[in-house]
Amino acid sequence: MKGTYCLIISKNKTSSLKVGNLYQRHKFKQGFYVYIGSAMNSLIPRINRHLSNEKKLHWHIDYLLKNRYTNIREIIFTDSHKRIECQLANSISKDGEEIQGFGCSDCDCNSHLIYFKTKKEAIENIKQAYNQLNIRYYDLDDFYKLIVKK
Repeated sequence: MKGTYCLIISKNKTSSLKVGNLYQRHKFKQGFYVYIGSAMNSLIPRINRHLSNEKKLHWHIDYLLKNRYTNIREIIFTDSHKRIECQLANSISKDGEEIQGFGCSDCDCNSHLIYFKTKKEAIENIKQAYNQLNIRYYDLDDFYKLIVKK
């Protein structure tokens, strides 16, 4: 299964984090973050990896997710071979606050991590971006149904 995904991440307390070689210390505000990623070879294992607490720190997002004040609250994803990660990031960022350089070291985007004050605001922006691209999306409940089938 291939696709693009958005992790909706809650940050329960403002804190400064080191993020690999990107930031020595970056202040992440309390609120909600949308991380846009893709897995063109293995969507289910990639999402499972993000949900796991046991992983080697590899991607920028790993550093944010390991923080004790951070939790994945929802995942919205596609089952598609279309490469829309950057289009989603650019669309979602219009009403949010980009975290400069985060998650986009392999493209020309400003960021693949977008800050919103509320979960509702984050989810509405994600759904609007998918709808503008006319691409069907699924949520975390759908993901759990998929992995039970396997």
